[in-house]
Amino acid sequence: MSLALIRKKGEARHALQSVRASKHVRTTPDEPPPETAASTTALRETAQWGVFRLDTGRYALPLTAVERIVRAVYVTPLALAPDIVLGAIDVAGRILPVFNIRRRLRLPERMIDPQDHFLIARTAQRTVVLVIDSAQGILERPAVAMIDAKSIGSNLGHIQGVIQAPDGLVLIHDLEHFLTPDEARALDAAMNRRGPHAS
Repeated sequence: MSLALIRKKGEARHALQSVRASKHVRTTPDEPPPETAASTTALRETAQWGVFRLDTGRYALPLTAVERIVRAVYVTPLALAPDIVLGAIDVAGRILPVFNIRRRLRLPERMIDPQDHFLIARTAQRTVVLVIDSAQGILERPAVAMIDAKSIGSNLGHIQGVIQAPDGLVLIHDLEHFLTPDEARALDAAMNRRGPHAS
């Protein structure tokens, strides 16, 4: 057998061993697989919600949608507005609609109390006001902690999801779907009658 042939067989054997060894190579802790890295990043992302109370229940909105919380004031009735709208208030020259969140949640309705608060929030279409019993602070959790409403049940259009807090559940509202299309059109018509400062 020639020396050249022996060398070729040796090189082939070495290449085969290298291929076999490569099948058992594992990524180091500093280089996690792409799927693991993406999962880790998702778990580290946090979200914040502004929590408020109605009777014994706790509810929340994404903190980015909350403008501020103020003391309750007199609400002026708004002609032609849908039943879900209590009326309107003037906030620094802006006429804002006040939503009856109790009616939407099918909670016992009552007159607005001086101890109540107004939560002013922004949607893609308008700035609105919710009548709440009290503010409960800010809840911060991993973004993945919210259970999507679709996995709980159907026909929960104004509920975005649920968070399991240590002391109970918190329902997350989706203000973008609080009004039905017909209610939104009726509110637009009513607000347009109020003049250019309606928001």
